[in-house]
Amino acid sequence: MSSYLLALDASSSACSAALIRAEGEHRECLSRFEHTPRAHTKRLLPMIDEVLGEAGITPKELDGVAYGHGPGSFTGLRIAAGTAQGLAFGLDCPLVGVSTLEALALQAHRRYHFRHIVTALDARMGEVYTAAWRCGEDLASLCDDEVVIDPARVILPDQQTDWVGVGSGFALWDQFDDLLKASMTQHLTDLEPRAEEMAWIGLRGLNAGAGRAPIEVQPVYLRNDVAWKKPA
Repeated sequence: MSSYLLALDASSSACSAALIRAEGEHRECLSRFEHTPRAHTKRLLPMIDEVLGEAGITPKELDGVAYGHGPGSFTGLRIAAGTAQGLAFGLDCPLVGVSTLEALALQAHRRYHFRHIVTALDARMGEVYTAAWRCGEDLASLCDDEVVIDPARVILPDQQTDWVGVGSGFALWDQFDDLLKASMTQHLTDLEPRAEEMAWIGLRGLNAGAGRAPIEVQPVYLRNDVAWKKPA
């Protein structure tokens, strides 16, 4: 018997949806990804329809929903949260919030086999959303708390390790500390969080019992001046 998990994301200038079909040990993922600045509300639902249609299933067959809960664009997070909560509530299925920074780290690991990654997203106002990760066996493990911070104050967990920087926050490269820059072998600014990685992370969370009622899962903004509730 097959099980299905839908994931969606609108946390950045990109918009994406992905569907994992799991049957025993077999896994396959269908996905859509587009750069759609200011058009998330127009593209997100059609993308969901596209992956469901490609899989030949209806929303009623979904066993869970995952979404990028942040950090990221305030408007984009609200769009994704509202869509994901509405789907999960209407289908009476569990919802899983996934860190956009974790999804970004996992993408870099899967695509380039990086093992030590600092993810950073542009948080505007001269700050970045950032976290450091150690990756292996298709997993990204968080080294410390996710934070919003001035790039000059970002500190690496271990200066002796070769780190790679990933995400739009590294467009502010000149503002990062010289010691951090010396410890990084490279930095990539063109990767965006994707629903595909969120689907894999969400499936693992769902199988581990991390699924929650839709009302319990809220966006994570990190900034103190935005009202937010951290997921249980």
